[in-house]
Amino acid sequence: MQTSYKTVYTGGTGEIIEKKSRFIATVIPIKSEEEALSFIEQMKKKYWDASHNCSAYVLGLNQELQRCSDDGEPSKTAGRPMLDVLLGEGIHNTAVVVTRYFGGTLLGTGGLVRAYQSTAKEGLANSVIIEKHLGKQYEITTDYNGIGKLQYIAGTMNLTIISTDYTDIVKATLLIPPDSLGAFQKKVTEATNGRANMEELEDVYYAFLDQEILIENA
Repeated sequence: MQTSYKTVYTGGTGEIIEKKSRFIATVIPIKSEEEALSFIEQMKKKYWDASHNCSAYVLGLNQELQRCSDDGEPSKTAGRPMLDVLLGEGIHNTAVVVTRYFGGTLLGTGGLVRAYQSTAKEGLANSVIIEKHLGKQYEITTDYNGIGKLQYIAGTMNLTIISTDYTDIVKATLLIPPDSLGAFQKKVTEATNGRANMEELEDVYYAFLDQEILIENA
């Protein structure tokens, strides 16, 4: 399973002018091919008077679904260069449309490739990109003496405590990177003399944004 991947959290736009041709990039996160196709159609309706609305999108943890369109531009001068930008940046689950208003001057094959790539990069630069990491959720059940030790271990290992429920016992849910799991289990067992119960929950992908944790099922 992929241990980490980059994706767009909130989309952005970017624009460049090349020999009086106007290029406008619009970037969004997507969860399905249907979302990507719907987005492309929306851009074609929004920029109905444009010369071209070229597109590219990638889906899947391994970028297994890749699609692009030149929308009337010479073959492989628009959609493929835009797709190469997404792949080169390691971006997943993202779609980009670059709209062109023709300025009257032909750019040539190389000029078109550079213009569409530069515009796609500008759109990504103005988007919020996050890196999601694979994590294991564990629920630790312990007594009030054990929770202090658990919090100390989490602090020294830089682990995130998602929630803590205090009743007659304490239940804490932690997010643990796979490569830290063995060390964490050993430390908790030693610190609580084996009295803490550790229950594995579902795997998730998580990211931090402005001190907020974002979690989705793996």
